[in-house]
Amino acid sequence: MLPEIENLLHLQEADKEIRRLQDEIAELPKRVAAIEHKLADTKAQLERAQTAVKADEATRRKHETTITDLRGKISKYRDQSLDVKTNDQYKALLHEIQFAEKEIAATEDKILELMLNAEARDKEVKAAQAELKAEAAEIEKEKADARQRTAEDEKQLTDWRGKRDQMRAGVNEDLLRHYERVSKFRGTGISEVRDHKCMACQVMLRPQTYNDVRTGQQTVVCDSCQRILYFNPANEMQALEPEHKRSRRHHPKIDAPQAWYYRQEFADAGEVFLCLANAGGQASRRVFDMHTGRLFGAILTREGDYRHAFPEDITGAIRLNGSWTERDMENWGTEMPMTALDSLHTDLEAARYEMSSRTSTKSESPAVPTEQAAS
Repeated sequence: MLPEIENLLHLQEADKEIRRLQDEIAELPKRVAAIEHKLADTKAQLERAQTAVKADEATRRKHETTITDLRGKISKYRDQSLDVKTNDQYKALLHEIQFAEKEIAATEDKILELMLNAEARDKEVKAAQAELKAEAAEIEKEKADARQRTAEDEKQLTDWRGKRDQMRAGVNEDLLRHYERVSKFRGTGISEVRDHKCMACQVMLRPQTYNDVRTGQQTVVCDSCQRILYFNPANEMQALEPEHKRSRRHHPKIDAPQAWYYRQEFADAGEVFLCLANAGGQASRRVFDMHTGRLFGAILTREGDYRHAFPEDITGAIRLNGSWTERDMENWGTEMPMTALDSLHTDLEAARYEMSSRTSTKSESPAVPTEQAAS
């Protein structure tokens, strides 16, 4: 891994910690404000309870005044009844007295109801007062904690900013500007490459790009998200599962009219994928660069079955799963599509794992030709 990439990784960790501290410092006042808002609600609840108590007291006094007035009327009607001269006048006064007495009884019921409600109102007031007292103490504690936490975070923030300035000095200016520009818009400026993917944006990389990142000899950026890419061998291979837990790899048919192979070395081309196919008594061979999917040279044709026509290409090669029609491959032109290239890479990894598992579990068994072992 390039030293500048290592410095960028440390710089990104510093940037993450700085953002975390800044977010925490900004969040603490919000937490205090939320508690104060709750405290305001409790104060309002207490005020409503106290207002209700005062309203009930005013209503009770109003009812008591009404009863006093009604009793005065009753006394007046009784005095008048002593002076009436006809039965109709007497009955009218008696009716007024009875009506006033009913009004007094109804008003007394209302007063009794208010007296019963007063107990509940009193409990509400006391509960609101206790809650207000507890919350007032809590908010003071929260404020003290917030002040202490903020002071600690600001101290750490100062330390991390100092470290960040030192880390920035170890990165090329152009690379640093690119990192900061991408970080500004995407939150991070550097991303790990794993399993042929940029782990930040989850987009598959072209084989050549992936290979360049693996070698660690130059700076490479993701074509999709523009993050600077790096490779960590320790994280590349996932922990291998026990063989009985892995799904069995599909094996291509030995006598299939088309066969795909992987060769680690082929002429001056290095790692390649070979496509051998039978058609009309002849065998054809296409050679593709393993990393870029580009076609090497022209299609070679020989008489007979491909096993007899190209035995030197099959020997020592790993047989892979792959089946595309002649029309498909003609449409590819000089470069196979990423979907086909990814499919071959995935099957190659499975074939290698299968071969390594057989080697570890059957080390005493006689050696098997490479093509058979991977078929």
